[in-house]
Amino acid sequence: MNDVKDLRRVQAGDALPVFDAPAISRTTLALFAGASGDHNPMHIDSDFARAAGEDDVFAHGMLAMAYLAQVLTRWAPQPALRSYRARFVAITRLGDSLRCEGCVLRVYQQDGEQRAQLQLRAADQRGETKLIGEAVVALAAPA
Repeated sequence: MNDVKDLRRVQAGDALPVFDAPAISRTTLALFAGASGDHNPMHIDSDFARAAGEDDVFAHGMLAMAYLAQVLTRWAPQPALRSYRARFVAITRLGDSLRCEGCVLRVYQQDGEQRAQLQLRAADQRGETKLIGEAVVALAAPA
């Protein structure tokens, strides 16, 4: 697989540059709760999380999704993003470091522009998949 930076040369099978997110900390969770307005106690209150049967607090799903989106926005300009969706596969826990990666599934024409369909994945330091996703990015208007 090639690590493509010139969007005009994208081909199926090309890899997007990997994004390694920092380890999830209590500070990260508190800052994300404040920024997002999601103050669900499962993410910020250890006693509450334990009473609910968890070992401790864990990351917001949307935090993991935001980290995964950085694979896209570091590779293509944000206005080129046509769609982005993700499915949560496993809980991202305190101390987990997410490695976010993607690859081009196909290149095609739609609505007068060349687009790439991308497959995305975020996994922790043990290789456990936490999030899988898909996106479509406009590459360039056809010549």
